[in-house]
Amino acid sequence: MALMITDDCTACDACRPVCPNDAIAEGSPIYIIDPLRCTECVGAEDEPQCMLVCPADCIVPNPDFVETKDQLLAKYHALHS
Repeated sequence: MALMITDDCTACDACRPVCPNDAIAEGSPIYIIDPLRCTECVGAEDEPQCMLVCPADCIVPNPDFVETKDQLLAKYHALHS
């Protein structure tokens, strides 16, 4: 499942640099996660790095993009090959 950023985002930019897939971008007024690039860090890390660094705890699973771990890993490999 891809992640998303809620309206509680403070636009602090802590999440963007830790994303291994460049899935996070500055939006207006909050940051956004591209669900086609988000793998929840599967393939790169043990857990989503953006969630670890977010001081506002505003990064949550996106219910519109339900994916298995295998699907996320395949997406990661497609992005990095």
